[in-house]
Amino acid sequence: MTDKLPTHTQSTIDQDDGQSDIDASKAPLLDHLIELRQRLIYSVAAFFVMFLLCFTVSKQIYNILMWPYVSVVGVEHARAIYTHLLEKFFVDIKVAMFGAAFLSFPVVAVQIYKFVAPGLYKNERAAFRPYLIATPLLFALGAAIVYFIAMPLLVRFSVGFQQDAAAGQAVIELLPKVSEYLSLIMTLIFGFGLCFQLPVVLTLLARAGVVNSETLIGARRYAVVGIFAAAAVLTPPDAISMIIMGTPTWLLYEVSILVVKRVEKQAPKPEAE
Repeated sequence: MTDKLPTHTQSTIDQDDGQSDIDASKAPLLDHLIELRQRLIYSVAAFFVMFLLCFTVSKQIYNILMWPYVSVVGVEHARAIYTHLLEKFFVDIKVAMFGAAFLSFPVVAVQIYKFVAPGLYKNERAAFRPYLIATPLLFALGAAIVYFIAMPLLVRFSVGFQQDAAAGQAVIELLPKVSEYLSLIMTLIFGFGLCFQLPVVLTLLARAGVVNSETLIGARRYAVVGIFAAAAVLTPPDAISMIIMGTPTWLLYEVSILVVKRVEKQAPKPEAE
């Protein structure tokens, strides 16, 4: 029969064990915080360098963003205005930040992956890499639809409301402000880019076991309503922009169902007892 330790001695041992567990957990936690700080520094530095680079060519970037407007109205009729002294300067800053966000994204994505990867298994890291590639590609696809389809159609729709001089009527001419045009095209690009992440989000949820293909099929009618409602909020108040954003997003939802089915087929089946 073993002798029991005194109560106060046992309590002291328990306290020492608890303190040792806390001390053991401090080192990994500090290491993670130090690594997180390093990744954040690299990401911020990449953004700052790209910001300086883009600011030096902000006028050229803005001219590129103006192409959908110029292509519709023609070079000889394309005019934009600014109405207060520092408006164009702040527009150049916004353009530089806009370009820096795009150009620094690969660096930021790599830093996020390097921070998360050590905590993943080898098969999880292999499954995570395709999403790093798919995310910017889908965002770029959404931005391309805005640049080549949505904005020209929207400009053409807006130009249709112009009015020439005639007896008893004034000239009504479209003269977009540089800040408002930038805000519009940036909103559309980010809106389309985020909506085009739908396959990535749904596939990740499927891998996590949150959703499955049957759930997505059953919720299709509600998803379509939600997609077009989100498109109505993210786009200007006209039916054309809503349809241009909503229709591809709906198609991406259908593609997501097929991708989720494929993920379910590739998932390991539970072994029979």
